[in-house]
Amino acid sequence: MTVSKMARRRVLTTIALLAIALGAPTLAAAKPRVAIETDKGTIIVELEDKKAPITATNFLYYVDKHRFDGGQFFRANRAKGVKGAGSIQGQPKPYSRRAPPIAHESTLKTGLKHTAGAISMGRDAPGSATADFFICASPQPYLDAKPGKSDAAAGYAVFGYVVQGMDVVKKILAGRTDGPTNVPSMKGQILNPPVKIISMKRV
Repeated sequence: MTVSKMARRRVLTTIALLAIALGAPTLAAAKPRVAIETDKGTIIVELEDKKAPITATNFLYYVDKHRFDGGQFFRANRAKGVKGAGSIQGQPKPYSRRAPPIAHESTLKTGLKHTAGAISMGRDAPGSATADFFICASPQPYLDAKPGKSDAAAGYAVFGYVVQGMDVVKKILAGRTDGPTNVPSMKGQILNPPVKIISMKRV
């Protein structure tokens, strides 16, 4: 090794040691990723566990307990007149045990948005979400929180984004949707047949 290379290595080592001593941040931990394997293909989502810790942790709880294994994407909510726009909704396997509902993490606080590929929690009233989730195939800004106190103004809780498999999301969205439902607002949105979630696991 030449003198110049040795000197350069000493300088770099000194800088690294000083950074540690002064408490400089090291490389940030990677965001958790989950592979959603379906009978239409695999979708990989990256979770924003720092920006939406409650929602991301809750989702990982169901993943780690394998409660999504054997679940399904049962709904395709297509935007009228816009091909490839809308969202798909998934749920755990039937009769699986659910944890208590989680606190609502507003997009006004997290800064996350319902852009194409966003994964977000389904809910009734704010604070009622458990395990049902949906993935946006296109931007849906009307689902973001807005100033106000109504349930609608609270929006939905985004907690991550698709990093691979948007083609699978759109394939599911394009499925046949004449399945039965007791919910009038979901008429024409129930996948027939539903898309099976074979497994979900961290990657």
